[in-house]
Amino acid sequence: MTILYVLVPLGLVLCLVAVWAFFWAVNTGQFEELDAASVSPLEDDLRPRSGHDDPDFPVPAPSAPGGPPSA
Repeated sequence: MTILYVLVPLGLVLCLVAVWAFFWAVNTGQFEELDAASVSPLEDDLRPRSGHDDPDFPVPAPSAPGGPPSA
């Protein structure tokens, strides 16, 4: 029963910290543009990669059939 003297205040403190963290995140704009993060990996594939348009860029040799894949 005496453990409640520790657990109840600890639970209240953790709850207050969680509420404070939520309001801090809202006030600093952490929840703005939620869709941008989900689209950014798709946009990375649409951009041309630098160095790959260069004709002197080394191209890995194809691996032999049944052999280990080339790195």
